[in-house]
Amino acid sequence: MNFTERLRQSRIEAVAMSLREDIGDGDITARLIPLEKQAAGRVITREQATIAGREWVNEVFRQVDDSVSLEWLVQDGESVSPDQVLFRIKGTARSLLTAERAALNWLQTLSGVATTCAGYAAQVAHTGVKLLDTRKTLPGLRFAQKYAVTCGGCHNHRIGLWDAFLIKENHIVACGSIADAITEARRIAPGKPVEVETETMAELEQALDAGADIIMLDEFSMEDLRAAVALNKGRAKLEASGGINADTLVPIAETGIDYISIGALTKDVRAVDLSMRLE
Repeated sequence: MNFTERLRQSRIEAVAMSLREDIGDGDITARLIPLEKQAAGRVITREQATIAGREWVNEVFRQVDDSVSLEWLVQDGESVSPDQVLFRIKGTARSLLTAERAALNWLQTLSGVATTCAGYAAQVAHTGVKLLDTRKTLPGLRFAQKYAVTCGGCHNHRIGLWDAFLIKENHIVACGSIADAITEARRIAPGKPVEVETETMAELEQALDAGADIIMLDEFSMEDLRAAVALNKGRAKLEASGGINADTLVPIAETGIDYISIGALTKDVRAVDLSMRLE
């Protein structure tokens, strides 16, 4: 099953869960409104943001009431300004109000991820580096957050434990050596990318000699990062990781490294401020 299909299935399941936890046995406040009452509204952003999550919003309203109509005025990945209208909506007042919170929760959270990623990506746009997310995602939101990362101009590392190898210190100890771990990886899943985490220049050399596809340089100093790029000579892709912050991001990118992985892209989410207004 490819990522697109996994994403679609995950979206349906995750939206259903978000509605169950919000609606429960039924929206008793919405019952104050006559069943036949129609309404229209719009959703705006109160701040600058990069948008992500349109299909999650669509899925919320589809599951609540598929007769509700939405008119999107922005695309995922688009930068928006304060007070800009994101979409317009029409349907029964009960349905609009019942679905409102879940829909906005998805849009504000995923747009928050995309906005963070867009900020990071802009800082290193003058280099050839690719910024990667990690598996440090909010539980249950892995696929949604991975999608939002791409809307913000960053890139996905492996999605989970199934689509690529990442051989870390404990794996190496258990296998016996970096070379043994890589050999076994090639045997059990030919064609899967093999990445090895290293902490020293000596381990880097071992990973290069063993033919790793990607080598993670964990908390290497700036001097060692530059030395690693020189030693590598394009044999493997090099990924800087650990201790990346606003002060070190650009200097690390300028060393000539291929990738920088940053857990903050998904784990330190600040939701975008959105509002739905009935007209």
